[in-house]
Amino acid sequence: MLVVHDIKKSFGKKEVVKGVSFSIEKGESFGLLGPNGAGKSTTISMICGLMPYDNGDVQVGGISVKASPMEVKRKIGVVPQDIALYPTMSAKDNLIFWGKMYGLSGKEAKRRADEVLDYVGLKERAKDKVETFSGGMKRRVNIGAALMHKPELLIMDEPTVGIDPQSRNHILETVKNLNENGMTVIYTSHYMEEVEYLCKRIAIVDHGKLIALGTKTDLCNRLANGTVIKIKASKLSGDFVSALKALEKVERVVTNPEEGSADIFVTEEKAIGDIVACTVQHHVQVLALEVKEPNLEALFLQLTGRSLRD
Repeated sequence: MLVVHDIKKSFGKKEVVKGVSFSIEKGESFGLLGPNGAGKSTTISMICGLMPYDNGDVQVGGISVKASPMEVKRKIGVVPQDIALYPTMSAKDNLIFWGKMYGLSGKEAKRRADEVLDYVGLKERAKDKVETFSGGMKRRVNIGAALMHKPELLIMDEPTVGIDPQSRNHILETVKNLNENGMTVIYTSHYMEEVEYLCKRIAIVDHGKLIALGTKTDLCNRLANGTVIKIKASKLSGDFVSALKALEKVERVVTNPEEGSADIFVTEEKAIGDIVACTVQHHVQVLALEVKEPNLEALFLQLTGRSLRD
């Protein structure tokens, strides 16, 4: 469905995407993760044809974005992070507008708007103005706009930011249902659990490069023996963190100053004794200590040195 081959993008002298390549099969649900500034949004913009790439190529359904951008855009539905709706228009009129923008006739746009509103659970609010909706309802209409022309590839950029749990669950179930019915989905989120729930394969980008790609199991197996020790202390001094990093069985230490914690990636669980001894030596008051199971959050920290929400 999608082939991204060695795409690059620079702004002036700064290269923000550095030869990214991956492919997605038809009907797949694919997660794209990266910390802020990793090049994720730029990559998505190039896939959508909203931004030209300097090198390489992107093909959607075998059609080059560079050679035939309008034909590719007809195959893609985009759900942007920001709400792309007219607040003083009704939900149905918004969908009709976007349907016509995709080339639907007036009659077809009205029929399709009714179908989509029913699908996103807002049929009863069809005639209400969008400005009267909650944040979650607006996001559901936002998704509906991307579905009007029945796209082959749906790209969702942070579709659940700042909404209530009920709307969030409704959106996740809607996406899962779309994918189970054959729609190819690219999903980005700052909520790792959403990506784990929806996506079969996941790519991680950082500093403009693709640094990991595979299934959740494949990626978690990349952790150093799957062991991460999380320590929360009254104070994490620079000397103490340096001492942790110098321990023989410690591969990496990622600190979170705001919560006064550190994730310590170790080659074996026995390293916990050395870590405790280090806290005693540096007079560190330990508030909590936890041995964490291998997961995507831990891998993300190990590879990027940042949490997904940083």
